[in-house]
Amino acid sequence: MDRKIRVLVAKAGLDGHDRGAKIIAAALRDAGMEVIYTGLRQTPEMIVEAAIQEDVDVIGISILSGAHMTLFPKILNLMKERGLDDVLLTGGGIIPQADVAELKRIGVGQLFTPGTPTSATIEYIKEWRAQNKRA
Repeated sequence: MDRKIRVLVAKAGLDGHDRGAKIIAAALRDAGMEVIYTGLRQTPEMIVEAAIQEDVDVIGISILSGAHMTLFPKILNLMKERGLDDVLLTGGGIIPQADVAELKRIGVGQLFTPGTPTSATIEYIKEWRAQNKRA
């Protein structure tokens, strides 16, 4: 039997609004995934360390603070340094389309903006896992 998809949901930086993160965490859980929610004000280092400790398939970052062009690259670089090449970095929040394109260019997965149905995120993660299945 395949192991469940394990997703770490985190709020990076000083952003104190976690309603969206909690909604997506519940939706992923209801879709049959194991979800670890790290809570508010996580540093990139804390997020990557938790991902290693929890052996996750996916790191999902919720960000509304405008620091996405700093935080996503920092998390991605730490993931590479720590050998998390088989872990998807995805997320969502208030991110302008030009920034979404740049983040995707450097290796961040799909990013979801407000109003995106949770089903879109669920399907994206399932499809990614099917194409990038770990042993």
